Amino acid sequence: MSKSILVVDDTRSMRAMVAAVLQGAGYEVAEAGDGVEALELARARVFDLVVTDHNMPRMDGVTLVRELRALPNYDPVALIVLSTEASTELKQKGRDAGATGWMAKPFDPQRMLDIVGKFI
Repeated sequence: MSKSILVVDDTRSMRAMVAAVLQGAGYEVAEAGDGVEALELARARVFDLVVTDHNMPRMDGVTLVRELRALPNYDPVALIVLSTEASTELKQKGRDAGATGWMAKPFDPQRMLDIVGKFI
């Protein structure tokens, strides 16, 4: 059974790029357009890893990370923030919320696969 990854980004083309890289490596990928949609999917099933954008409507990535960490099944799940924002302050907020890691956009596909491979 392949590992499942939830990709969360309000930009459809970015979701498609991330999904294509992950699917090409054999992962099962589900997609959500924002944090609210992602949280609904995460409550319905447990993913092995979540990759989320930060700047999104309705619920940003750091808030999503915090909400996912509040779900008992998501305590051991790696939560990676993928964002154009990479300030030290925002990264710290992400860590405080429970993010496992932070990647900058644009992302390098091989680096993403290396990071994902470390966690699942």
